[in-house]
Amino acid sequence: MDGSSPTPGSGPGDGVRRQELPRRRILVYALAASTLTVATPVGIGVAAEGGQRGEDPESALRKPSDVVVIGDDDEMLVLEVTAANRVVVRLPRAEVGQGITTAVAMMIAEELDARLADVDIPLAGARAKGNQFTGGSDSVRSLYGPARELAAVARAKLVTAAARRWHVPARTLRTKHTMVVAPDGRTATFGSLSAAAAQVHTPAVPSKPKPASQHSVIGRPTPRIDGRDLVTGKAKYAGDLAVAGAKPTVVARPPTVLGKVVSVDDAEARAMPGVLAVVRTAHGVAVVAESFHYAFKARDALKVKWAPGPLAPLSDRAIRSRLRAAVPRLGAPPHGSAQVEGEFEFAFVSHAPMEVLTAVADVRARSAEIWFSSQTPGDARASIASAVGLPQSSVRVHVVRGGGSFGRRLAYDAAIEAALISKAARRPVKLMWSRSDDIRHGRMRPASHHRIRASHAGGRVVAFSHAMASVGESSESLGPRPQGGMTTTAHVDARKVSAGPMPSDSGLYNFGAIDQKGGGIELAIPLGAWRSVDSGTMRTAEEIIVDEVAHSLGKDPVAFRRATLRSKAAKAVLDKVASAGKWGRPMPKGRAQGVALHEEYGSCVACLAEIDVTDPHHPRVVKVVMAADVGTAVNPRGLQAQLMGTAIDGISTILQAGLHIDRGAVREGSFADFHYARQRHSPLRFEAHIMPSRKAPGGAGELGVPAAAGAVANAYARATGTRPRRFPINF
Repeated sequence: MDGSSPTPGSGPGDGVRRQELPRRRILVYALAASTLTVATPVGIGVAAEGGQRGEDPESALRKPSDVVVIGDDDEMLVLEVTAANRVVVRLPRAEVGQGITTAVAMMIAEELDARLADVDIPLAGARAKGNQFTGGSDSVRSLYGPARELAAVARAKLVTAAARRWHVPARTLRTKHTMVVAPDGRTATFGSLSAAAAQVHTPAVPSKPKPASQHSVIGRPTPRIDGRDLVTGKAKYAGDLAVAGAKPTVVARPPTVLGKVVSVDDAEARAMPGVLAVVRTAHGVAVVAESFHYAFKARDALKVKWAPGPLAPLSDRAIRSRLRAAVPRLGAPPHGSAQVEGEFEFAFVSHAPMEVLTAVADVRARSAEIWFSSQTPGDARASIASAVGLPQSSVRVHVVRGGGSFGRRLAYDAAIEAALISKAARRPVKLMWSRSDDIRHGRMRPASHHRIRASHAGGRVVAFSHAMASVGESSESLGPRPQGGMTTTAHVDARKVSAGPMPSDSGLYNFGAIDQKGGGIELAIPLGAWRSVDSGTMRTAEEIIVDEVAHSLGKDPVAFRRATLRSKAAKAVLDKVASAGKWGRPMPKGRAQGVALHEEYGSCVACLAEIDVTDPHHPRVVKVVMAADVGTAVNPRGLQAQLMGTAIDGISTILQAGLHIDRGAVREGSFADFHYARQRHSPLRFEAHIMPSRKAPGGAGELGVPAAAGAVANAYARATGTRPRRFPINF
């Protein structure tokens, strides 16, 4: 990857003194990569020249010889070039399978002209300040500028160091394959230049990122940098960590949601082989043992009397009835218009990531150390410190890769529980929630009810109304169970509830006057942000109504959408799926196509789904075609994988996956009855088309869920001649 000099621009300032110490490496630490100054870290919480640094636990890991570049941004990226010629970037995000480590490695490799194989992306632990939030399809968008600017500064320093070594003009040098190359063919690895580059204050070449026209890494389909580790088992999750003294731990939990212990007879359990401790928790009884085998056996031997949780009087029917009653009334339709109306119910849904929740905790009298996968490590650190009665400065949170999340790891209930158990047991613990633990007692997407009316006259929609009600988590004492970003939807406007836009005010469809209303009920039930949050239900229901409006007007669903869409980008993705999916071709009886669109996060997507319902009890989506415009796609292969995942989410939540509440208990407890799509339910053919763009990256991780869900629902409706209103349909 040959590099060329970026367009001229100003480099870092030269007005800060230099600490004259031997340096083994260059470390670039950016609170942002905009206005940069050079300073030297002295220790935790010590002010550095050029800016005030807050307390940062990672500072304790740095050697006095580190050189720091501090700016005014909150991304807090750390880039290090080691003597071994490794480029190491400490990433303030969680890797939960979405491929953010690969995307950031590509950004860094692009600007440094480094080999991708030479770039390592470890996850940063919790810090006292800065943006470490992973969610909202925001990671690539928020890191795209800072990561490239950071690497561009490092490259300029390395080139300057090589120019000084060889006594040649810096502008005559180029970079490639993690080294600097002279006109006469001499080369020097970045690692060999790192000590000298650490002393460069004002680079002799510009330090701005390359223009998109010069990209050779960004935009190229690339395998994951951790792919081999994932398939060979080398990748480490929280359950794989060998923390000294940490013993396997499981918890006996109540039959109902948020039930409590009345009494416990643990004599038999304590006498069993391998049992080290039995500890009561806020909503259960924990067993610490020498192995998980011993822990599970002892847990099952506990004799616990439970008090029912606050939901015990309620089941699905009552919850649905209360939700329906909480939906605000729609206003009067325009005079002389015809109406297309629908009411839609969406069930609770578990996140159910493949890796169950696991946390390792070592809580002592004056300190605590926690290892787990967290999308919100700063918030988690504060909550853990409060729970165990320690100052935040005494708590370290290590972020470990996660085996899936879909929003589940925004919350950190397992980590708090592990910390409290460790404190009570006076020993390190490795807490694992079983699949049943998380499905029956973990967080879930809230159930919701929607009432939609489209008014049309003269062959076009003149008004569109959407009123909805969703379950919100009540403020009743839930113990140490942070909401993890989920907010109640009770009695608030739908514009504030939904992460996604409505069909007209978003610019998606020209549907005339818009009326949006929101309401809700509060229940003592743990809720969490589920992939695509409110858009996954709101936009899905709207796309079903769009199909029904087209049918009412006697128009083809694709043609009707195309004539009504406002955005050229939305029309382009719709045209792409219609063409690639051969929309409108003759279909045998029992098979049909459906289409839907969504626009959010500065991106848009269309989905075409083809379904086979010849076996009415086992409908099968046989083909999915998706097209997305997300601006610059850093890694098109990763984006295609994200879209495939959203297609599976749409298939699952529309056709078969949901949770029932039976007298305060979640009925489902494993993948045997929580029917998320498996291989036999997956489309036989899947295509994902990435639209070319030079715009800045938009969001992508959650983008496809509403379109996929809407397309599957519309295909099912056309294949069966029905109008499904309750999802999943098998409920």
